[in-house]
Amino acid sequence: MTERLKVRQDALRAAHQLMDRAPERELVPSDPRQSVRWHEHDYPSPLSRWNYHPELEVHLIRSGVGRFIVGDRVDTFGPGQLVLVGPNLPHHWISDPRDQHIEKRDVVLQFRSDWLVRCQAVLPELDALRGLWSDAARGIEFAGSTAVAAARHVDRVGRTDGATRLQEIFGLFSVMASAPPHERRLLAREWFMPQQDARVADVMENVLGYVTENLSDEIRMSRVASAVGMSESGFSKYFLRASNMRFTDLVRQMRLSHACRLLAATDASVSSISLDVGYTNLSNFNRQFKREYGVTPSEFRARGTR
Repeated sequence: MTERLKVRQDALRAAHQLMDRAPERELVPSDPRQSVRWHEHDYPSPLSRWNYHPELEVHLIRSGVGRFIVGDRVDTFGPGQLVLVGPNLPHHWISDPRDQHIEKRDVVLQFRSDWLVRCQAVLPELDALRGLWSDAARGIEFAGSTAVAAARHVDRVGRTDGATRLQEIFGLFSVMASAPPHERRLLAREWFMPQQDARVADVMENVLGYVTENLSDEIRMSRVASAVGMSESGFSKYFLRASNMRFTDLVRQMRLSHACRLLAATDASVSSISLDVGYTNLSNFNRQFKREYGVTPSEFRARGTR
C-alpha cells in the first residue's frame, strides 16, 4: 500500500468515525455592524471540527485536499471547493494528511436567516432565493464557473464594507441561486436527521437566555452552573469543550454587542450604556470595546452617524 493511499484511507476512516459521534454546537459571535460574519482560519484549527450551528454557512476551501463531511455525505475536496451549509447541518473538513499545517485553508461566511426573511417580505426580487435556502438544509456543493464566481464574491466580502460589502453578499447569493444543475449537487440525503446532542443544545440555550436577560447585572458563572445542574468548575470545562470558547468571553462579546446596538439606536451617553451592559467601570468598558472593535464607543457612534 502506498503512503498516499494509506493517508487517504486514514482520512476516510476518521470521517466515518466522526459520523458516529454527536457534533459539537458552535457559538457564532455576532457583530451588530455586519449582517454576515466573514473569517478565515488555518488547518488544524479549533474552528475546524465536527460541528453545527443555527446559522447558514458558505465554506470555501483555498488549498489542500482531503475528505469532507456534510450531514451523512462523505466525499473528497480540493482547492476551490465551495459549499453552502444549512442551519444545524453538521459539517467538517479533514485534510490529508491530518497533521499538516495549511495556512488560511478555509474562508467562512456565517449568517442568520431571520434578516433574509425580513428582506424577502419587502423585496419581492429576493423570492428567487427561496429555493436556495430550502436546498441548503441538505447542503449544496457548487462546481465549475459557479464555484469560481462565488469564490470571488466570498473573498471580496472580506475586503469591503458598507453598501459595497452588501452588494458582494447579494451577488454571492445570486450566483449560487442561478447555478445550472450540472454545477450544483445536494449533499445530505433528504431523510437525514442530524445526530445532535440534545443535552448540549439545551444547556447552550439556557446559558444564552440567562446571559441575555442579565446583561446589565453581575453575571456569576456559579449561578449559571447551578441553573444547569453543574458545579462551577465542571460547567467551565463543559462550556469550553462544547462551544470552543470560555464563558467569560461569551459574556464579554454579548455585552459589547448589545452596547453597539444601544450606541447606534439611542442617544444615551456612553457612561449610561456602559452601565446598561454591565460595566461599572467606564475605563474598562472603553478598553474592552476598543480591543473588540478597534475603535472607542464614541468613535463607533460617530462613524455610524456620518
